Amino acid sequence: MFDSQLRLLVDRPLHFVALRVARAGPSADCLTVVGALVALGASAAVSGGHMPLALALVFASRIFDGLDGAVARINGPTAWGGYLDSLADYVFYVSIPVAFGLSHPENLVPALLLVASFTITAVSFLAFAAIAALQTPDRNGEQPKAFVYSTGLMEGGETILFFALFCLFPTAFPVLALTFSGLCLLTVVQRLWLASKQFS
Repeated sequence: MFDSQLRLLVDRPLHFVALRVARAGPSADCLTVVGALVALGASAAVSGGHMPLALALVFASRIFDGLDGAVARINGPTAWGGYLDSLADYVFYVSIPVAFGLSHPENLVPALLLVASFTITAVSFLAFAAIAALQTPDRNGEQPKAFVYSTGLMEGGETILFFALFCLFPTAFPVLALTFSGLCLLTVVQRLWLASKQFS
């Protein structure tokens, strides 16, 4: 929902850092893998009850997630890189709720519902992208786009916000997770309406 506004703030400094990282040698794929490992570290911190560390690692993993894309745009993006990035994103999305769910019995059902809502939201996003890519020509009208993004109520920025709230207010996880699940399902309805208009 506010990803576009967030990008206006972070794109320029991210590009500045990415230029220097690209010159230093680490590939975008390497940064993607590191980001996923940091996300798993955040989930381990949640499981251990180390919430300040978990919060720091959540933000660190998202910095790597932004940086890998910026480096890829400098060096030239690849289909493999796009695939790996999507997979790493869902390692982040799933591992944090699972860690909260396993940390306390009262968190388990809300965590399961949140992961289920993430799964449905992911299908609504990826299926839309796959079908739209077959129908959308590039700027020269010759080749379809590799990936078509559909905006929604809950996107990356909102996910980071809720994960930060989980870490700041761990006892409120059940309420926050159920709220997030409901908003994710609204996003699915939003994309369903968009798909019905575009693909019918």
